Amino acid sequence: MKLTEKKRKDIIEAAIVEFRENGFLAAKTTSIAKRAGVSSRTLYKHFETKEALFDAITEIMIERNAAMAPVPYDPGRPVAEQLVEALERYVAVITEPEAMGLTRMVISEFLRDLDRSRKFFAESAKHDYPVKRLIEEAMAAGALRKADPELATNQLLGLVKAFFFWPEFLVGEKPETEGVMQDCVAMFLSHYGVED
Repeated sequence: MKLTEKKRKDIIEAAIVEFRENGFLAAKTTSIAKRAGVSSRTLYKHFETKEALFDAITEIMIERNAAMAPVPYDPGRPVAEQLVEALERYVAVITEPEAMGLTRMVISEFLRDLDRSRKFFAESAKHDYPVKRLIEEAMAAGALRKADPELATNQLLGLVKAFFFWPEFLVGEKPETEGVMQDCVAMFLSHYGVED
């Protein structure tokens, strides 16, 4: 890694800590530079404003979510089993400590700045959740009832996040979830499943 790339990475990592600890409004670029071990001039060479630095962090979040590989449908396996596996992988990614910290930091700023929030969610919508491909292909193969795969994906993820993401995000607790993923998939299949 080149020195300029390392400095940029160090600045972003320092900004994440600063934003998480102090919030976007109270965060100081001088503190970010100090945490990163660079001068303020170097920070501004990489990021013209605090807003540009924040935008770079939100891009990292979008890239991280987009990097989750789409899950193809396997007609040789039960769709319920495939959905559970894909959802477990998805939950593991969104609940990693670093991902959770980034999400907390970014969402707190989105509550304050609706324009920034709209821009982020419009960009996020361009990237498919990895589960969407599985649902889309299962619908095309007749293993799930034909419907809007994006709507079906959002319904399933909303149900799953209610148990696996929001409790940890909001109160820092991992509730007992034994069998919950299977129940979420069963509820989804009660609506979208097809008779054998």
